[in-house]
Amino acid sequence: KRGMDMVHLGICPKHAGTVRSMARALLGSFLLLFGCAAISAQEPPQKPKVRAITAFIALNRSRYEAQISETLKMLRSAKAAIEKGGYQVESIRITTQPFPEYVRGLSRDEALAFFRAYDALAARESFDANIGPAMMRDSDDPAQVELLGEILSATKGLGSSVIVADESGIHWASIRASARMLKAVAERSPRSQGNFGFAVTAMLGPYTPFFPGSYHTGPGRRFSVALEAANVVEQVFRKTRGDLKAASAELKKALGGHSAAIEQLARRVEKESGWEYMGLDPTPAPLREVSIGAAIEAFTGAPFGSSGTMTAAAIITDAVKSAPVKLVGYSGLMVPVLEDNLLARRWSEGKYNIDSLLAYSAVCGTGLDTIPLPGDVTEEQLSRIIGDVAALAHKWRKPLSARLLPVHGKKAGERTEFDDPFLENAVIQPLP
Repeated sequence: KRGMDMVHLGICPKHAGTVRSMARALLGSFLLLFGCAAISAQEPPQKPKVRAITAFIALNRSRYEAQISETLKMLRSAKAAIEKGGYQVESIRITTQPFPEYVRGLSRDEALAFFRAYDALAARESFDANIGPAMMRDSDDPAQVELLGEILSATKGLGSSVIVADESGIHWASIRASARMLKAVAERSPRSQGNFGFAVTAMLGPYTPFFPGSYHTGPGRRFSVALEAANVVEQVFRKTRGDLKAASAELKKALGGHSAAIEQLARRVEKESGWEYMGLDPTPAPLREVSIGAAIEAFTGAPFGSSGTMTAAAIITDAVKSAPVKLVGYSGLMVPVLEDNLLARRWSEGKYNIDSLLAYSAVCGTGLDTIPLPGDVTEEQLSRIIGDVAALAHKWRKPLSARLLPVHGKKAGERTEFDDPFLENAVIQPLP
C-alpha cells in the first residue's frame, strides 16, 4: 500500500524508502526549527535586582569621615562582586546605631550642623544614610523625636525611625511622640516630603537592609542584603495565573534560587572583607514600574484590592519565608503605595484603603507604607493609625511598619505634589 502511495505521487516504488527517509529528515528539521522558535518566543526568566547592600557601623563622631570611607570601600567592593555574579545593585547604604548615642552632649544647633554635614557627605559619596532610631524603648526621652523632626526637615536624604512595639509590649509614649513629629515635619519640610525618610516599626529585629526602619545596636562591621524582585513575582504569576498550587511552587523555586545565588555571593564578600554577613531579606520590593501591584493583578485578573489579593499576598509571603537562606528583616511582602506606579493608581481610584492594607498585613509584612494623608489629620488620628499597626504586629509577633505622609494644606480628594524620583503622586483618600 505504501508503494502504491508513492506511485500516486509519481515516485517509483523502489525509491520509496529513500524518499521516506528524506521526508522524515525534512519533517524533523521543520519540527526542530518550529520548536526553537516557540521556545525563543517565550519570555526568558527574569533576574531580580539587589535593592540594597546595607552596612552597619558604630559611628564615632570624632572620626566618622574615616569610618565612612572604610565602609564605602567594602560596600563598593561588595557591589562589584554581586554585579559580577549577574545581579544589578540598586543602592549601597549605611546604618548607624541610634543617633541619640552619638550626639549626646551636643546642643541642638550643633547636632543639626553635624547631620547637615553627614547628609552632604552621603549625597557626595552616593550612599543612602540611616541614623538609627530616635526611641527604642518607651522610657526613652521623647525630646529626641522632636530633634529628629528638625533633622528630617533640615536634610534631604537621611532616614530614621521610632520603635513602637517589641516583645515588652506596645510603646504608647513613642506612638504619641511620633504622631506629633509627623505633623510638625509635614508643616516644615518642602512639599511635606520630610516624612518619606521616617518610619515607625513594630516587632522588627535589627539588621534589616530596608530603609527607613533599619537599625542595629551592635559593634558594627556587619552587612545585609535586600532584594527588588517584584518583576520575578510578576513573571511567575503571569505564567501560573489562577493556579494556586503552581504559583506557589514556581515562586518558591524562582525566589529561592535567586536568594541562594545572591547569598553565596554575599558569603564570598564576608570571607574576603572580614565584615560579618547578617542575612538576606528576599521581600520582593517594587519600585515605580517594577510593580508588585501589577504582579498581583496578573495572578488575580482583577484590580489590586479585589477578592484574591490577600491570597496572592499569602502565596508571596510563604515563598519568601521558604527561601533557603539566612533570613533577616521583614521577609514578607511590601505594598508601598507611592513607590509603585500601579499601586498609586489603584489608591487614587479608591480600590483599597488603610483598612485593606491592615487586613493584608495579617498574612504578610505590608504594614502601611508611603500612605498619603490629608494635611488636617490630627495627632490623635495618627496615633490611632500607628497604634493599629503596633497592635497587629504585637498580636501576631511579626514585623510591620508605618510610613505615613500627611500633606500640609491638602485635603481628601486633592492630589499630592511630591517632587521625589522614588515617589508617585496620587489622590489623597478620606480616612476610614
